[in-house]
Amino acid sequence: MDERYEVSELSRLARQILCAAGLESAMANRVAAGLVEADLYGHTTHGVALLHDYVAEIDNGVMKTTGEPEVVSDAGAVACWDAGRLPGIWTTALAVDAATRKASNLGIGAVAVRRSHHIGCLASFLEAPARAGFIVIVMCSDPSDAHVAPFGGTTPVLTPNPIAAGIPRHPDPLLIDISTSITTAAMCGRTKAAGHNLPGPWMLDAAGRPSNDPKCLEAGGSILLLGGLDHGHKGFALSLLIESLTQGLSGHGRADAPKAWGASVLVLAFAPSIFGSAEAFYRQVEWISSACKTAAPIPGGNGVRLPGEQALSRKREADRNGIELDQRVATQLTDLAARFGVSMVRL
Repeated sequence: MDERYEVSELSRLARQILCAAGLESAMANRVAAGLVEADLYGHTTHGVALLHDYVAEIDNGVMKTTGEPEVVSDAGAVACWDAGRLPGIWTTALAVDAATRKASNLGIGAVAVRRSHHIGCLASFLEAPARAGFIVIVMCSDPSDAHVAPFGGTTPVLTPNPIAAGIPRHPDPLLIDISTSITTAAMCGRTKAAGHNLPGPWMLDAAGRPSNDPKCLEAGGSILLLGGLDHGHKGFALSLLIESLTQGLSGHGRADAPKAWGASVLVLAFAPSIFGSAEAFYRQVEWISSACKTAAPIPGGNGVRLPGEQALSRKREADRNGIELDQRVATQLTDLAARFGVSMVRL
């Protein structure tokens, strides 16, 4: 049976576990906030479900617990950092702050980050800067792993390579968070652990045959690119773009053969007020949003839903009634709390 927690309680619990595991307080605060935000939006594979893995990475010395990103270069609107295996949620949040500061002065800001640890749910970096009037784009890839085959091949070479964007709009921003593959390795892992198959043939087995069995990944299979068997060339092209912008611009990637779970990251920020004007920007975004929302629905459908609309609705519901965690994640949380002597309060 699933368990439910107040948002503030789950945030406290995650923060105290991370601190007890060895993370500096500021890092623990930001990592906990990012994990809980993912659950608030409904991205449950990238929420506190990751806490157990993050603690294991701290235990093994793979996630660094102190220090600052090294500035490799900084020239006006752009910068490159070496995160040195520091917590990815924290370093990416710092990169978003730096990129928006640059954008507030120059109209655009970009920060590439190499050798980051896992950065969690990309959507968790978007809402605050978008509400402050900035367009923020975050993309990442993991050069240490491969779950996705290039279009036309069967050998896994790529990762799902997500890209996310927060677009200012009133009263709520547009929040886009997608991967360049049909599903993610985390979802495949969760589905396999539950003893289920995926909802559709979202994978190829090692022989290149479509499959809905998540165990394919363990036997040389791969996750299908966005667009699937018919139009996967589009997801392939987008995935190569993201690999180039993250690993290429940061100067660290697959060519270096890294072994540790992590990310190469690019953060872009734009200040509409320094382009055509904030008023003009909001006018254009509102027009296209309204035109999409009022489009005639497909027969039997519920109409158009804007990106982020459902996520923000889930967040408001969770703020009122708490966050529900599946039993496997709740059990891991209970075990971590017991290990570190952290108290737990469930709804």
